[in-house]
Amino acid sequence: MFSYPNKGQNFTFVKNYSMQATERIYEYQDWITILFLSCFVLLVVAKILFPQRFEEFTSLLNSGKFIAFKGKENKAFHGFNILLLTLQAVSVSIFLFIIYRYFREGQTPDLVIFIRIFTAYFCFVLIKAGIEKIIGNIFEIDEKVDYYIFQKFSYRNFISIFLLFASLFLIYTFYPTALIIGIIGGSAIIANAIGLFIIYRRNQSAIGANWFYFILYLCALEIAPYIILYKLITN
Repeated sequence: MFSYPNKGQNFTFVKNYSMQATERIYEYQDWITILFLSCFVLLVVAKILFPQRFEEFTSLLNSGKFIAFKGKENKAFHGFNILLLTLQAVSVSIFLFIIYRYFREGQTPDLVIFIRIFTAYFCFVLIKAGIEKIIGNIFEIDEKVDYYIFQKFSYRNFISIFLLFASLFLIYTFYPTALIIGIIGGSAIIANAIGLFIIYRRNQSAIGANWFYFILYLCALEIAPYIILYKLITN
């Protein structure tokens, strides 16, 4: 059973850190190790099949070339994006699983919990993108919506790689604490907020002309869905 000390317990694990870390490696080396390997395989496949896209994607932080040029193709569900979207779903689900197991204990098998989290998150992302595309079709702004979805996927795929390595260290190297989990989770949330800010600033002329609908969109599709996702995972 995947189990971390509760936040209120005395962390006496320091003396036995090496032994506990070794136990965790053997305890989770089956299914969770396969998940990590699968994520790295997805990265390798993406690099081999789409070398130019991958190179431009890795420079996303210091260059807007990937968004500027690839976004014009209006292919939010391009093969490269699908590979990284799958990686995103697995990576984020692993991190959410670590958080869940740290703060809550139970008799439910770890793999079952992970599958529930993964299913909820993956369906959430696809349904949300589907609703956005439907709205774009209704208002005849398909190209703008596809470009917007592409930008969000790109930034969140990049963030998911950070979460992947963070989760790797939390499982096999560092024993998680509320502080470490908070720093990692907070960093991911801030990075996502910065990404959204960049996207909105890039499209500020369109937003300014339709600010009322933009506020409705934020409440309905950028805030409320995450509250629903949280309820689904915790319950």
